[in-house]
Amino acid sequence: MNSRFEWSALILRVIAGITFFIHGIAKFQMGLDNVVGFFGSMSLPAFLAYVVTLLETIGGLALILGLGTRIFSGLLGIVMVGAIFTAKLGGGFMGNGTGAGYELDLALLAMLVALVISGSSLYSVDRVFSGKKEAE
Repeated sequence: MNSRFEWSALILRVIAGITFFIHGIAKFQMGLDNVVGFFGSMSLPAFLAYVVTLLETIGGLALILGLGTRIFSGLLGIVMVGAIFTAKLGGGFMGNGTGAGYELDLALLAMLVALVISGSSLYSVDRVFSGKKEAE
């Protein structure tokens, strides 16, 4: 692979990872009971609030490091599809003045799909553990 691809994959992975990590931490800071209540207001089971919070936090950190990139990108992609269809679609692409739209979720989903397809770059923990010195 060429160097531009490697740097592009690194940038996508780290920015997506930071975004999810911060969102996960924010859910902990606002209190998991509040997150459970929000999920309940959309008729979603309470356990999903815990799953999403942990996945955003742990998955975000894993993406930053480049650890399990394809797996965590796929799981977080499922979260984004769920967020779009349960919480954001009704507000439209840019939001409706009372809530956020799904533009950020769609952009993050596109980043995650790209990471599922490409996997980790050379600059990742995945590559250290795989023992590969060069990208395939």
